[in-house]
Amino acid sequence: MKSISLTVLSFFAFIAMGFAQSQKVEIKTPGVQCEMCKTKIENYLMKREPGITAVKVDIKKKTTTVTFLKDRNNIEQVKTAIANAGYDADDVTAEEDAYKRLPKCCKKPVEATPAVEAAPAEKKE
Repeated sequence: MKSISLTVLSFFAFIAMGFAQSQKVEIKTPGVQCEMCKTKIENYLMKREPGITAVKVDIKKKTTTVTFLKDRNNIEQVKTAIANAGYDADDVTAEEDAYKRLPKCCKKPVEATPAVEAAPAEKKE
């Protein structure tokens, strides 16, 4: 009798999950540089964010595609979670302390600043 009840309960839980609406979004993640970045974002979202059902980071396109249950999460929470992992997400800037903790290969390359030409020294007579 107990196994029948458990089976019926599992069946209704499965049906209820089917009615939950999911949403798939693509978020620009320009800071994604390597496999470590990819793994970090995917693991962070899957383990820490409720309702996330799928995450795929595309290193070449510098995008993260996320599928989530709309009744448990939203796009702004997902962007904030990516920022909390240390990466920019669309219009949300990476959380500073998380960015500092990223491995060197996962940080944005530092742009070289042009050398400032020194003014010629005046001659003293």
